[in-house]
Amino acid sequence: MSGEQQLLSVDFEIFGYVQGVCFRMYTEREGLRLGLVGWVKNTYSGTVVGQVQGPAHQVEEMKLWLSKEGSPSSRITRASFTNQRNIDRLELSGFKTRF
Repeated sequence: MSGEQQLLSVDFEIFGYVQGVCFRMYTEREGLRLGLVGWVKNTYSGTVVGQVQGPAHQVEEMKLWLSKEGSPSSRITRASFTNQRNIDRLELSGFKTRF
């Protein structure tokens, strides 16, 4: 295992003014910029949910971005991260918006 980066997977839900403000598009763009894989989608309750996977450091960077930055017009009130776990290999490919 020496020299290999630890891979993480984490689910997220973002609360606040996060729909209708290009949050999904910016999330997809940021995930790709960080070299992560995952998905993102709107919920009927007005939140944005998704999953990200990749090297631990980049996943932590994405969690910070999701909880503090988001899209330029968004107003994030809370970010919830669940099911964080170590993985042996990426279980997803690309970074996609789901509908």
